[in-house]
Amino acid sequence: QIQFVESGGGLVQPGGSLRLACAPSGFTVDRYAMGWFRQTPGKEREGVACIASSSIGGTYYAETVKGRFTISRHNAKNILYLQMNNLKPEDSAVYYCATKPSYDCDGDYDYWGQGTQVTASS
Repeated sequence: QIQFVESGGGLVQPGGSLRLACAPSGFTVDRYAMGWFRQTPGKEREGVACIASSSIGGTYYAETVKGRFTISRHNAKNILYLQMNNLKPEDSAVYYCATKPSYDCDGDYDYWGQGTQVTASS
C-alpha cells in the first residue's frame, strides 16, 4: 500500500524559506513521477512542481513558482523535497505530495499525502 508522510510546513515571513519533505512507503521515489500540489480554501488544487521518474528525467514548475521553488529527491533516503525560497503570501496553502504509476508528469495522480500547511505572513 502506498502512503506518504509529509513534513516541513509552518509559518514564515514573506521572503523566507521552507523545505517540505515527503517520505513514501510502498515504493521508491525515483520509480515514478512525483509531484507537489497546493490548495487553498475555495480554490481548485494546483500543480506546483513535478519530477519525472529517474528513467526519463526532467522537472517541471508552475510559472508562479519558477525560479523560487526546487523539487528534488534523495534516492538513498527515499525522500522527495520541495525547497521553497522567497515565499510570498500567495504561496500560503496546504501542500500535498502525490504520485501515479507512470513515468512522466502528465495526467492524473492517484496517491496523495495528507498535506502540510504553509503560511507566509508577517
